[in-house]
Amino acid sequence: MNLNVRRKKYEKKIIAIILLLFCFIGCATPKYNYTPLITKISKPTLKSTVKTYIGKSMLQQVKCSLSDAIFLSEDMQMGVPKTYILKKGYYLKKGEDELSEYYLPSPDADGGKIIESRFAYSPEAIQVIKENNKLCVITVFHGRVCVNNSNFEKKKKSIIDGDSFQQTLIYNGKVGNKINIGYREYFEDFAQPAFSNNVEYDLSESNIIGYKEAKIEIIKATNEYIEYKVLKNFNDTNFNTF
Repeated sequence: MNLNVRRKKYEKKIIAIILLLFCFIGCATPKYNYTPLITKISKPTLKSTVKTYIGKSMLQQVKCSLSDAIFLSEDMQMGVPKTYILKKGYYLKKGEDELSEYYLPSPDADGGKIIESRFAYSPEAIQVIKENNKLCVITVFHGRVCVNNSNFEKKKKSIIDGDSFQQTLIYNGKVGNKINIGYREYFEDFAQPAFSNNVEYDLSESNIIGYKEAKIEIIKATNEYIEYKVLKNFNDTNFNTF
């Protein structure tokens, strides 16, 4: 028998098995009704003593979305033979109904990924069944492949918004009793600042410096590093901290 003919028959058998598996397990329709919390995160923690070096950030504030998530500490195989592989990382919550929660891979560097085999339908979402924490992959045709012994953690995950506004103070060094602090504003594209400014402060006048609403107490400054405490963030409200 021709090798190509045998291969085609084999492929048809595999597809038939996968289709049968989907029908046996049942169907599911993902929900997309979850809204993450939008918050502003500031680092470092207020009034903690911090040491940073020339060219590094002293104070940073950015708008983030804080989302429910699941975290896989290792890759997970779904189906036989390896119909889907869930790569280790974070998966963000996208919705839920009475029976299940639905997740998609986080878009940042530590996000997970769904890899399908050659004959599998494209994945649409990950389902977590509330009753037993069973983990399933839902396909674009609303079939699903599940694993009984799923090992994941539920966590909170912060993601910087695509339209986020970020403010940063940077230590630029010391000459005599004067220190130089750089201010940078970023909007959307964090590769290049939308606005920047450099300001000198004379520590012989005061060890408390301020820029906009932010206030910082300088403990020690050298040409290598600076030790300080953040007394106030850029905004009047004390936001969440890393």
